[in-house]
Amino acid sequence: MSTNELVLRPLEVIVDGDNVERAIKVLKRKVAQEGIYKELKRRRFYEKPSVKGKRKQREAERRRRKERRRQLKAMQKRR
Repeated sequence: MSTNELVLRPLEVIVDGDNVERAIKVLKRKVAQEGIYKELKRRRFYEKPSVKGKRKQREAERRRRKERRRQLKAMQKRR
């Protein structure tokens, strides 16, 4: 399976006793970590292809910068 393939797996939260509020908090945290909120917000309106391309470029640049920072930290730790 490649990294670009979509993996569908259900989000499950176990409710311990009557502690529904805690289960809701856990569910919200999982939904946020999966990026579902961001996806819903992005899909709310039509996105022109030019805007979509620019957004993807910005996201890719952000990922590259993040990876460079990680590499620099790893190099500094080795010294």
